[in-house]
Amino acid sequence: MKLVVMGLGYIGLPTAVMFAKHGVKVHGVDINEQVVETLQNKALHIEEPGLGEMLVEAIDSGNLTFGTTPVPADGFIIAVPTPVNPDKSANLNYVRSATKMINPFLQKDNLVVLESTSPPGTTLKVLAPILEETGLKVGKDLHVAYSPERVLPGKLLEELVNNNRIVGGVNAESSIMTERIYKIFVKGIIHQTDATTAEMVKLMENTYRDVNIALANELARIAENVGCDIWKAVELANCHPRVNVHSPGPGVGGHCIAVDPWFLVEASPEDATLIRTARSINDGVPEIVATQIKECIDGIDQPKVALLGLAYKGNIGDARESPSITILQHLQEMGISCSVHDPYVLDKRITNQCETVEQTVQDADCLVLLTDHNEYKELDLKALTPLMRHALLYDTKNMIDKEKAERAEFQYEKVGKSQINTNLLHL
Repeated sequence: MKLVVMGLGYIGLPTAVMFAKHGVKVHGVDINEQVVETLQNKALHIEEPGLGEMLVEAIDSGNLTFGTTPVPADGFIIAVPTPVNPDKSANLNYVRSATKMINPFLQKDNLVVLESTSPPGTTLKVLAPILEETGLKVGKDLHVAYSPERVLPGKLLEELVNNNRIVGGVNAESSIMTERIYKIFVKGIIHQTDATTAEMVKLMENTYRDVNIALANELARIAENVGCDIWKAVELANCHPRVNVHSPGPGVGGHCIAVDPWFLVEASPEDATLIRTARSINDGVPEIVATQIKECIDGIDQPKVALLGLAYKGNIGDARESPSITILQHLQEMGISCSVHDPYVLDKRITNQCETVEQTVQDADCLVLLTDHNEYKELDLKALTPLMRHALLYDTKNMIDKEKAERAEFQYEKVGKSQINTNLLHL
């Protein structure tokens, strides 16, 4: 068997490597020549534990090659980005382009699987018509299915193998063929359904989390107003056997939770009122956090804020849609000087990144924790206090124990609790 994987990003590359590891001949395709050259040199352009070693093994085995154009194969997997347009509609240009690229190489009885997160109906209404421009009939001459990834960055390789998987064919035979392909390495249960249901399931999973986080963020604002600790309230509420309130924070990031709900809004705008509201709440949190930080340092001459964390979640190097970057932008627009640190992310767009936490907090007035990296949970706060002009710590992730911070002579506050008395800063 030979597979072509279109798109060599966070999903396409690990998928290609995993198939190659299990004996399948795989040709990975990306239109970015620099990405292809990097991979051909056995190096990575993305961060994922264990992927580098597996990449080298797959290339050395002869099972994995890369290029900027497809080749004839038995199956084609499309794993390209599906970003949102400025109006929040789905941008399917990459899906259309990748499909058109494989058309000249398609043969009767080939399998085409779309993995890219897409609005319901994409497989039938977008993918299938383009494929049929070849003269081959979808469902008869071509087997076509949708099978979304359901993995967590940082644990991607483990979850590719062990997580349950959804396969949705345009007909039963397409679903059976798709399941047979993924069973090459998937140990989890593979559930068969139709293509549109599979697309819907993927969006529902991430929308559930987005709505739950929006509830937590809204409850955090209420807690700040009434004077209770939202983190303790969430902990106690979740003692109920049928309650699972998520945690609040600085906002929602990543290419899934922050994006996918908009595809449901687009599919049925008059009905998706709760989903739209949740997106609005979560998109608005970074500005609220930035405003709260500004209030904490109000009255300080030429204040400086030290931000720890650019990644959208802990212990990974993925800053896509990260609320940390939005918070930084808001603070800069407010005229507040910022220094930034992240042990996993180096973003060339940000000129004020520091190599160490110590350099970041030097002469700062407020230390803000934005990403729950393990390194930040174990900060030596006593060593940082003397470096700062004002020792104020603002925790958006509830990472640091208040008593620990106060023993280090920090004034401590966190999201979801009434704001600090800023007058104490100027005594």
